[in-house]
Amino acid sequence: MFYWVVKAILAPFLHLVFRPWTEGTEHVPRQGPAILAGNHLSFADHFFGALPLPRKVISLGKAEYFTGRGIKGMLSRAFFTGVGTVPIDRSGGKASEAALRTGLRILREGHVLGIYPEGTRSPDGRLYKGKTGVARLALESRVPVIPWAMISTFEMMPPGRKFPKLGIRPGVKYGKPLDFSRYYGMEEDRLVLRAVTDEIMYALMELSGQEYVDKYAASAKVELARAAKTSPPS
Repeated sequence: MFYWVVKAILAPFLHLVFRPWTEGTEHVPRQGPAILAGNHLSFADHFFGALPLPRKVISLGKAEYFTGRGIKGMLSRAFFTGVGTVPIDRSGGKASEAALRTGLRILREGHVLGIYPEGTRSPDGRLYKGKTGVARLALESRVPVIPWAMISTFEMMPPGRKFPKLGIRPGVKYGKPLDFSRYYGMEEDRLVLRAVTDEIMYALMELSGQEYVDKYAASAKVELARAAKTSPPS
């Protein structure tokens, strides 16, 4: 209920101020479970990614969004709850398995699950290597996987910017569902998981028009931070 209240409040404002556009909503099923696998360019993706859809999209988000204290922590919890985010522990190991089980439970309940295979926001607007959790979800749940491309949200609200820029129209593209039935029953095969994930990322690259980088976004962020520390002051 809270999701629809938040959407009813935010949607008219976002449409009036930012005039977002969309393509391909017909590819998202009107009922039944599905996975939306998207690129992650900006914090603004949380606002615009599910905006055009008449269905609730539940996404998995880091637990830190829900554990803050004070007014800021309360507002963060309220916002992410309102946009359909379920908290997960992203520390790896058993936590990753628990996150997978949470995703499968959401799909078994017939919901649309939104997931960002890159695992974190792009540091520079390019598309980075996907993590294979999305492939395990797809093969174990056997539900449609719809590529979900955010457009121009990086330019609108790049890393470090607290408020979106005006004058930039964000877009969302939904691609045709991807069929991985040929891999059903092979979710324990690492090569299969990588192949499925790479196919999803290729579809996202085609849909978004982004340059693809064959490394993880988290590693790229570490490299950029290290370079910033070692570079001489201008």
